[in-house]
Amino acid sequence: MPQSRFSRQPDTAGKLRVSFEFFPPKTDAMEARLWETVTRLAPLSPAFVSVTYGAGGSTRERTARTVKRILDETALTPVAHMTCVDATREEVDQVIAEFVDMGVSRFVALRGDPSAGLGEAYQPYPGGYANGAELVGAMRRQGDFDISVSAYPEKHPESPDFATDIDMLKRKVDNGATRAITQFFFDNDVYERYVERVRRAGIYIPIVPGILPVHNFTQVANFAGRCGARVPAWFAERFEGLENEPEIHALVASAVAAEQVLDLIERGVDDFHFYTMNRAELPYAISHMIGLRPRGGDAVANQPAAA
Repeated sequence: MPQSRFSRQPDTAGKLRVSFEFFPPKTDAMEARLWETVTRLAPLSPAFVSVTYGAGGSTRERTARTVKRILDETALTPVAHMTCVDATREEVDQVIAEFVDMGVSRFVALRGDPSAGLGEAYQPYPGGYANGAELVGAMRRQGDFDISVSAYPEKHPESPDFATDIDMLKRKVDNGATRAITQFFFDNDVYERYVERVRRAGIYIPIVPGILPVHNFTQVANFAGRCGARVPAWFAERFEGLENEPEIHALVASAVAAEQVLDLIERGVDDFHFYTMNRAELPYAISHMIGLRPRGGDAVANQPAAA
């Protein structure tokens, strides 16, 4: 009987690195769920956890509060997102300094989506940084930080072609970026072709695949359409008829994502970034299926109490 990918996973488990992305909660109930997620995922000892930052600084205070709580109550390494949207250079520099004073030394630098929403034309804010490359440069001037940036295996929806898109990535690297995390994708050949393009362009920083577990296929498909990520027909077929079957949907979603990750492992990838949507079940299940196990109880220094 042929050996399955799942039966081979323990041989690679010790080499794998994962990171998790959260977004700051808007309500007490959402904060309780976030901290349940943090507590559940912390024993997997991720390389870092990142906290997003809304358009126009719309979540600035909540992002800072979440990052501070991770620093104070866990042994996790938090990474703060920063964007260029609706803020002057001085305002952005001040926020970076505030995170540094808090104890943050790792950032994700993003241009950010227009405050009017995806699909609207981006306009640099007067007196602000125009793009992610300028933002990386601003961070690098403030300190020797670890700076992750975005990458787009199917190119950014606003880029006219891959050459333009990859040139922007190169500008980010030249300004001090140390890692790129990709937009989510569902076809691993797309990721592999993108990495080949990037390497031919002389860019050698890690290109970490961003993995999106599908908590709700309809929502994910709609979002993918807005941000230029293709949903293959075979992928959509996996979720057909499961709109009213949440438990089966979750089982399928974890299996599909684990299959994607295991295929990437076979292609030589050992670093993965999970977009958690502040829910632990699927990222934990996927991590388990690729061979990751809790590494002891010290990842959460002070167990956060439910709100």
